[in-house]
Amino acid sequence: MQQTVNPAVRLSGSIALPGDKSISHRYAMIASLAEGKSTISNYSTGADCHSTLGCVQALGIQVEEEGTTVTIHGQGLHGWKEPAGPLDAGNSGSTIRMMAGLLAAQPFTTKIFGDESLSRRPMGRVIKPLTQMGARFEATSLPDKEGQFPPLTIHGAPLHPIDYTLPVASAQVKTCVLFGGIFAEGETIVREPMQSRDHSELALREFGAELTGRKGVITLQGKPTLTGRELMVPSDLSSAAFFLVAGLLVPGSHLVLRNVGLNPTRSALLDFLVSIGAPIKILKIESTNGEMIGDIEVRHAPVKGGVIEGAMAAALIDEIPVLAVLGAASEQGLVVRDASELRIKETDRIATVADNFARMGIQIEVTPDGMKIPGRQTFKAAAFDSFGDHRIAMAFAVAALRGDGPSTIDNADAASVSFPEFWTILSQAAAQ
Repeated sequence: MQQTVNPAVRLSGSIALPGDKSISHRYAMIASLAEGKSTISNYSTGADCHSTLGCVQALGIQVEEEGTTVTIHGQGLHGWKEPAGPLDAGNSGSTIRMMAGLLAAQPFTTKIFGDESLSRRPMGRVIKPLTQMGARFEATSLPDKEGQFPPLTIHGAPLHPIDYTLPVASAQVKTCVLFGGIFAEGETIVREPMQSRDHSELALREFGAELTGRKGVITLQGKPTLTGRELMVPSDLSSAAFFLVAGLLVPGSHLVLRNVGLNPTRSALLDFLVSIGAPIKILKIESTNGEMIGDIEVRHAPVKGGVIEGAMAAALIDEIPVLAVLGAASEQGLVVRDASELRIKETDRIATVADNFARMGIQIEVTPDGMKIPGRQTFKAAAFDSFGDHRIAMAFAVAALRGDGPSTIDNADAASVSFPEFWTILSQAAAQ
């Protein structure tokens, strides 16, 4: 699908965004292991989170969908059944990596695979700790890359707890180990070099698990009794990022983003934007199911630019493509370091950002672990390509709003992985 994006005169309106992907995945997985019914409202509309629902259904759990409300009839910790065939994780790294922790403890063997993009994303980071816990894996080798890749064959086994130190901060790997620890007798401990998003800890507590976390050490008591819950998923802050940047870029813009997740472990985006001069306000804040939720207001303003590195790079890894667009329009430009993880996302996002920047005449210096983007650049209309990556599609839709004429984006339907409504909401905001 090709999408045309015209330059915007201004953006305005009050916007409801889809449910948070990270939280939706976790709620669905845990609810399937809880005893009784869970009702999840504002479940993510993205294809990734529906890959998780498909896997849960294939494991014998009844799932009902009505609009954005999902009802899951949990059958307890031992309620999963051996699937009739391989599980399809689609494009979702979250699905395959986090489900691996749960599948590793089952009394059966499971094969799980994904699309072409997912088949090139590394799995050794979850295979290592789960093997230490007692599971056995068969992974795929690639001729041009070192490591272990999907499809995975997971030979489930009784797991034992471990005390595991993450080599790098990763919420997915942390979750995978904690999910394995649900089935292990005793305490499973995960140690983080720096704090990653804590949605798994909050969700496990919400369903009834006994879990403590302080100073980078998370301890989970195995064999909890998990109980079905009524849950509300906050709107996705990563999806909000595109409209926050668009509001800052397009003169005269004024947007309010409603009921957005404001979890402190995800607040790096807002912290960074405010630090470079963005006029962002939180209009209200409340707590739901342990997660902070609020409305965010953004208005157009020039920003000074800055540096993203170290812990900030890890925290902003998903938002860097759209922040690169903002950096090119900023006063001083943007420097990104310590972000080599960008190379192994749905695409090599350093390369795909650079490719699309070249198409619109934006200067960029690529480094092995990041990029340097001068500020005060002029945005030209261009024929962009998402390369099948949802965040690249949306980042360059935002760039196109500042173009000097209509731009096109090839493979624009990639946005549906996380945000199927993106094109409609963007056109509505521009029309107002």
